Amino acid sequence: RLLYCIYLALIAFSVLGGSSALLGAHGAQQPPHLQQQQRSLSLHEYMSIGLLKEAGISVPAGMVASSSEEAYAVAKQIGSKDLVVKAQVLAGGRGKGTFEGGLKGGVKIVYSPEEARDISSQMIGRKLYTKQTGEAGRICNQVFICERRYPRREYYFAITMERSYQGPVLIGSSQGGVNIEDVAAENPDAIVKEPIDIVEGIKKEQAVKVAQKMGFPAALVDEAAENMIKLYEVFIKYDASMVEINPMVEDSSGIVMCMDAKINFDSNAAYRQQKVFDMQDWSQEDPRDRQAAKADLNYIGLDGTIGCLVNGAGLAMATMDIIKLHGGTPANFLDVGGGATAQQVTEAFKLITSDRKVQAILVNIFGGIMRCDVIAQGIIMAVTDLDLKIPIVVRLQGTRVDDAKALIAASPLKILACDDLDEAAKMVVKLSEIVSLAKEAQVDITFQLPI
Repeated sequence: RLLYCIYLALIAFSVLGGSSALLGAHGAQQPPHLQQQQRSLSLHEYMSIGLLKEAGISVPAGMVASSSEEAYAVAKQIGSKDLVVKAQVLAGGRGKGTFEGGLKGGVKIVYSPEEARDISSQMIGRKLYTKQTGEAGRICNQVFICERRYPRREYYFAITMERSYQGPVLIGSSQGGVNIEDVAAENPDAIVKEPIDIVEGIKKEQAVKVAQKMGFPAALVDEAAENMIKLYEVFIKYDASMVEINPMVEDSSGIVMCMDAKINFDSNAAYRQQKVFDMQDWSQEDPRDRQAAKADLNYIGLDGTIGCLVNGAGLAMATMDIIKLHGGTPANFLDVGGGATAQQVTEAFKLITSDRKVQAILVNIFGGIMRCDVIAQGIIMAVTDLDLKIPIVVRLQGTRVDDAKALIAASPLKILACDDLDEAAKMVVKLSEIVSLAKEAQVDITFQLPI
């Protein structure tokens, strides 16, 4: 039970705004927010590059295109016959991915506007499959066309929040342009870390020290440090949780340049970063995530058959744990929070039942700030509006629980009430198994409440 609960906690943390995989491997993670889910906004590469360019950071010249003809026009406008076409998909491993239609690789070198048009036509409007996207893939709606540069050396650089330093930290490595997680696992000494006092801000000598340890030539150390300082200013200005440059290069012309950029933003700062959050591309997200965000619900889809609606993240994980203990598998993590309305409960049911694998639902609410009668009203509204046919087990305790029980008892709906969590978990697991067996046998079943 304990291991499973820890596993679920790690899943929840990684989705709710944990740091990069590199930092996770070294125990450097962001603390989860105590009140609401952190949805870590990630922008397309061309958008992140645009923010860097505005800050005066050296980046390759490039433009975005939404069609093959636009790609042709953009390539002509850039004026170089040595270009790179990059699929704008929010997933790692683009270069080794495969498109619908068979095109290999989401990053392609081309030598003419005509070739840029041809490659773009095989990317735009098609899904790209990488190790990170899995079988679902991610749709490519745009391509970023930029000039090709010739680096002499490639480095890795990032800024992120790290709990062990209680603030931001600069991270650098002489090994750039590769999977940095592999570098961290195989040669951790190749990773340089420099914590920054968030009150005092970054100091020039700190950036210089990191640039030197990364292996920049003496003549370029100051230039590399200046770029790092500007990147830190971007990190602070936009409330970023991570800025990652892979690679940062020493260009063949003798300048330091950021060739690629990935920036994640703390969604708790959305109220003051409207410009950035207006850039979010919802086509790259699970539709359920967008629905959850609109309803201000904390939702994570899992692979099981028992839907869970709970208030409080700890209680939600304990509920999933007890379902697993009795042989069931949770279909989701869903925390409606401490002040959910009846309408939010209805939206939560819509989210849960949008997963066709769900065979039964367990509602487990402890009413502290939350009123149980409001939850009961939401449950009744949801079951009526959605015409739910699957069994629903409800366990309510706390504020106005007697009023809630009265509402459920008075309704004509088949909602099974249970006071004991252990018994509720056993019941929902058995009901889920019955529904699954009935579906396999292709027979209909109806449930009658006990007298």
